[in-house]
Amino acid sequence: MKFRKKPVVIEATQWFKMGDHPAVRPGTITGLPLIDTLEGEHYVTPGDWIITGVKGEHYACKPDIFEMTYEASE
Repeated sequence: MKFRKKPVVIEATQWFKMGDHPAVRPGTITGLPLIDTLEGEHYVTPGDWIITGVKGEHYACKPDIFEMTYEASE
């Protein structure tokens, strides 16, 4: 079977440096930037999009995947 994703408006911020999004923090061991997601800690790199999900959760998305998956909404 095939399924289509329901149209849901999300909030997203493209991240480039510390301070661009409040969910991004330095890792405790490496100091590398990361976010806490439902699946655990995930590192982010400059250009990644930080998405706030429908329940307020955060996750990172690479720019090429973001462009293929999302479009601007008013």
